[in-house]
Amino acid sequence: MSDAVRTSPAGADAPLTLGEPPTRSLGLRDSLGLWGNLGVSLLLPVAAVYVVLPGRPLAETLGAVVVGAAIGALLLGVGAAAGAREGVPAMVLLRGLLGRRTSWVPTAFNLVQCVGWATFEIVIIAEAASRVLDAPRWPFVLGAGVLATLMALRPLGVVRVLARYAIWAAVLAIGYLFVEVLAEGLPELTDGAATSFWTAADIVIALPISWFPLAADYTRHVRTGRAAFAGASIGYGLATVVMFTLGVLALAAYGSSGLDVVDALLAVPLGTVAVLVLVAVELDEVFANLYSTAVSAQNVVPRADRRVLAVVVGTLATVLALTFDIAAYEPFLFLIGAVFVPLVGVFGVAYALTPRGAWDTSDTARARPAFLLPWAAGFVAYQLTLPTYFSGPGSWWTTWWTARQTDLGIDPANGWSASLISLGVAAALTALLCWPAARRGRRATR
Repeated sequence: MSDAVRTSPAGADAPLTLGEPPTRSLGLRDSLGLWGNLGVSLLLPVAAVYVVLPGRPLAETLGAVVVGAAIGALLLGVGAAAGAREGVPAMVLLRGLLGRRTSWVPTAFNLVQCVGWATFEIVIIAEAASRVLDAPRWPFVLGAGVLATLMALRPLGVVRVLARYAIWAAVLAIGYLFVEVLAEGLPELTDGAATSFWTAADIVIALPISWFPLAADYTRHVRTGRAAFAGASIGYGLATVVMFTLGVLALAAYGSSGLDVVDALLAVPLGTVAVLVLVAVELDEVFANLYSTAVSAQNVVPRADRRVLAVVVGTLATVLALTFDIAAYEPFLFLIGAVFVPLVGVFGVAYALTPRGAWDTSDTARARPAFLLPWAAGFVAYQLTLPTYFSGPGSWWTTWWTARQTDLGIDPANGWSASLISLGVAAALTALLCWPAARRGRRATR
């Protein structure tokens, strides 16, 4: 599809099934507001402890945040722009890369990560609210799950509200927290989980990348590819920098007392009010993941009503959140990076080398399983650089990959960026696969 598309009435909402055409009612302002809101998540400052470089200057940790956010946001923008140009959801967009049935492979991974993200978001909402109000957690789990599911039933209406109103409430709350945290002074951070600049950056990269398999679900409703790219890369990128920075500064200001990030923010004067605002805004992340889970499932069952799917997924995520442990968050982030960073590399190169209008997302899109190979190679490169750490029953995974590092003479403390190595391997192999067809195409146009 071209960048210039026919727009739809302002009140129109997302189609109920895959067979209905998308509305085109979102502009640059809506796109910036949506992605800015999605980036304003308490899960980002909570993850700040994983990016802190202990015993090093604070500027080095903040530099890793900026670099990671910039890389991740630009890669997110690639998927967002393609979704606007082609006018299809993210998993349908991947039919042009892998074919219809083969695209079910990334669809399965995306369904798992969407349910996982929705669960984590509900957990952090309930955890923060229960601490603020000194109440049991489970009522907030149920409340967040129900409200987010209702929001997922009318997604574009929610997007417009977020872009016009919710973002400003979040900006005020974040601005206040920054002022109060900076007033405390910033001693050197001695506790943190990052072992190098690039491992810290990899954590940050994983957050924007986690939205790549969802981006087109929303940007198919944006009028132009440029607006979709700018909205996703600028909106989410800036929000990522702001939220991670807030978490790092809060740890520096209050973490010496043994507080985690949520408790550190609550220690701010009137911090309870600001945190409650962020808790309310957090609902948009849950809604977005529930909606995208439903839309992703439509790649397999196109006639299914997204509203029914959203209710089913919302119920599942709520039940999981009642028993889930937020301690599993760090390995979840690294695993997302390992799976989806190389997929972005494969998609980006293949899409760039495919002539405009030749990206086939139809039901008859031919299978191209060869493109699973560079994706898999990128995943292997990520694990060989930085094996995902699991404890308990999953520790065998870490042990096996660490042994392979030893076999290949790779230093486990190499400090390299697993994201960039994985991206480079996947992109290079994809270029080799695409080169013969691209060369034939150029000859045919002469």
